[in-house]
Amino acid sequence: MKLNGACHCGKVVFTVNSKHPYPYNLCYCSICRKTAGSGGFVINLSAEYKTLKVTGAEHITIYHAKIDNKISPAERHFCKHCSANLWLYDARWPDQVHPFAGAIDSELPIPPERTHLMLGSKAHWVDAPIKDGDLQFEQYPSESIAQWHQRLKLEQ
Repeated sequence: MKLNGACHCGKVVFTVNSKHPYPYNLCYCSICRKTAGSGGFVINLSAEYKTLKVTGAEHITIYHAKIDNKISPAERHFCKHCSANLWLYDARWPDQVHPFAGAIDSELPIPPERTHLMLGSKAHWVDAPIKDGDLQFEQYPSESIAQWHQRLKLEQ
């Protein structure tokens, strides 16, 4: 599925192809919460890095999160004007890029279930929208985005 995305102010526009476009993985980690989700969560999608096409790349800034006093090699791409969270890229997995669902303008498919991860990092005042059938994890699940799509026969 081709995904069309942009920042809030429109200075960065991008497209990318994804075999795994269901926005099901809700992350409550302190990095996602503080850089993009406030008290809520961030949803990562999975896409093919080689298909990423960007207009307005000069308006992007990159943030490397600090994890346990170490700098993460993962690059969180943001618009330097409106601060919109665009995608995450990590050279350890060079074929993948993870656009943030909030930056996608394409109509995304509705997932049949959701995975709530990093609930151990969730702010205590956040009421997570967990429904019957949703999976819940204090940290990261062992099932990848691709495996979740395969298990539910949802690959595009």
